[in-house]
Amino acid sequence: MDVNRRSRVRWLLLSWIFVMSAITFLDRVNISISGVGVADEYHFSNVQLGVVLSSFLWGYAIFQVPGGRLADRFGPRRVLTAGALWWGVFTALTASIPIETSNTVLASRPNGVLTAALALFLGVRFMLGAGEAVMFPSSNRFVANWIPTAERGIANGVIFAGVGAGACVTPPLIAAIMVRYGWRPSFWVCAAVGCVAGLVWFLLARDEPEDHGGVTESELALIRSGRSVPGANPGRSLSWPTVFRSKEVLASAFSYFCYGYAAWIFFSWFFIYLVKVRGVNLKLSSFYTTLPFLAMALGSPLGGAVSDAVTRRSGKRAGRCGIAVFGMGLAAVLIAEGSSVRSAAIASVVLASGVGALYLAQSSFWALTADIAGPSAGTVSGLMNMAGQIGGAVTALLTPVIARRFGWAASFLTAAALCALGAAAWLVVDPNRVLARSD
Repeated sequence: MDVNRRSRVRWLLLSWIFVMSAITFLDRVNISISGVGVADEYHFSNVQLGVVLSSFLWGYAIFQVPGGRLADRFGPRRVLTAGALWWGVFTALTASIPIETSNTVLASRPNGVLTAALALFLGVRFMLGAGEAVMFPSSNRFVANWIPTAERGIANGVIFAGVGAGACVTPPLIAAIMVRYGWRPSFWVCAAVGCVAGLVWFLLARDEPEDHGGVTESELALIRSGRSVPGANPGRSLSWPTVFRSKEVLASAFSYFCYGYAAWIFFSWFFIYLVKVRGVNLKLSSFYTTLPFLAMALGSPLGGAVSDAVTRRSGKRAGRCGIAVFGMGLAAVLIAEGSSVRSAAIASVVLASGVGALYLAQSSFWALTADIAGPSAGTVSGLMNMAGQIGGAVTALLTPVIARRFGWAASFLTAAALCALGAAAWLVVDPNRVLARSD
């Protein structure tokens, strides 16, 4: 092996995690785009469709910590591969629910009817969420293993740019397939893509850089020099009392709840909002819907790069916390302003700018958990992400309720207020306080 040659295997693997990140959002956002067709075919109301959307998020949220524990125990290579195959199966099953079940009533309540179709959608989407729960805790464990701390902002920026890229590609792709073939084939395409991506990851990846034949001594030395966590015990997981006593964990989890609430309005309801509230046609709505996701794809790596640069110059307090406060604070202002704009086109641009600002903060969350948790990064980031997905699940359910009672502007103003609270939570975070076992 040439010790003087600097390999870039860590960036190759990060690039494929970017691809898998994009695919996970292709799998989850596709139902938001096809939601109009699904609702018409199975006779779902907006509230029932909201329950279907939130069922994914409850499965995703509940299994974040188990997913992180699995990644810490078995490594991101095997766990991400198994997860990708799981996503493929349950994405395909979403399109396989018989139309006849839409007329079979299982239970009636004052606020709605539970049909067999609705129950099947809830179950399948919940299980899809459970499988996708391994994605980002596993990727964060990969970052803790492979990426030196000085590069973790941009590394997470690349990973979460996949969120915006996948969500950006989804509206025109799903809309095009729907127009030509119907909504069901769009899910089968997504399922096949996910399975192939998982198998490629298994062939490319290794859990540790020491085990990858393509890593040179110089790259390995760079990774080792910047990945150690002082005070951490690499052989043992953190205890739950240690985790829950940390104000950094609690504050970042609360802030990520607020973050998830705001982000998931765009994943769950933005397309339907444009069609049914703004009166925009299907083709134009699919275009406008890509704007927030394009802003995410740009904002995430930009925020990560700036976070790393500021961290190197002024320390982690400014680089991690400062960028998070700025991004979420700016998002609060732009989302509030966009909710009151009359023009659908201008409102789409302003709201997209708001979610782009929100994603400036994305890397800070994940770099923080990798920095303070080290060998338990999967578990700690899973706990944080669970809070974010609970926020998303609340959005899916609460947004149509608020909109029906107070108007859609109130739904976006609620998200803006939570962005402001999430920004304030970062003021109590000390990113230099490393979690360590007391025994």
